[in-house]
Amino acid sequence: MRFANISGRLSLVTTSGTVVDIERAGGGRFSERIQDAYQRWDELLEMATSLDSEGTPLADIERAEFGNPSPWPRQVFAIGLNYADHAAESNFSIPAQPPVFTKFQSSLAGPYGTVALPPGHVDWEVELVVVIGRRAYRVTAEVAWSYVAGISVGQDISERDRQRVGPAPQFSMGKSFPGFGPIGPVLVTPDEFANPDDLELGCLINGEQMQKGKTSDMIFPVPELIARLSAITPLLPGDVIFTGTPEGVGIGRTPQRFLAPGDELVSYVRGIGEMRHLMVTDR
Repeated sequence: MRFANISGRLSLVTTSGTVVDIERAGGGRFSERIQDAYQRWDELLEMATSLDSEGTPLADIERAEFGNPSPWPRQVFAIGLNYADHAAESNFSIPAQPPVFTKFQSSLAGPYGTVALPPGHVDWEVELVVVIGRRAYRVTAEVAWSYVAGISVGQDISERDRQRVGPAPQFSMGKSFPGFGPIGPVLVTPDEFANPDDLELGCLINGEQMQKGKTSDMIFPVPELIARLSAITPLLPGDVIFTGTPEGVGIGRTPQRFLAPGDELVSYVRGIGEMRHLMVTDR
């Protein structure tokens, strides 16, 4: 199934190409807020199978109406150096443990629009994003996918100067400017994929391919990340995990390249969709 946050309302995107408003079609059984649905995700999936596919044609929905499918998570986790080639281009060895940091909730944004560039060197990092659908605490990798509500496209946009300033790295600060965590355009349940651990992802700037990789190249695949995170802290319904980026970031290039006003950043995961963002000057 494919769900979306359209004009602030929880919506089902059907296989016939229509958009069904869950609150209206379900007679108020669920609220219009997509974040509320994660507390009752199994119930939502059961109800969604019985909904009539009549609705608004997807082609009639403007891009600007799509929002982040998990806009108010209680926890946002992010994983660094989760692809060997990206670790190499960043001059790090392959980690024995997944490096974990957070992006603040206020940095999250929708799949289309503008990103205001602060002073410094702003970089791109396309990522597969996981949204948790059931409380997960001390779960094993073997059952971890059953705790996932769905997956989406994400960007871990990063200001590299702030990220590295001071006596210790400031990853969360450098990656949490407003708009630095766009997610979307839809949330797709894992059962939609023959193998949710083997998806192509990438990004382009002004039509030029910057990144292209496969999630099967992750050092720590999604189930392993969920197992390791949940061994320490409970993962809550609606929580977000940015799972790491493949090679091709700007800071790893020779010469280095960074985002500039006027650049269009396109980010995608095959089978989910794409996001488009225009870089603008922060005023």
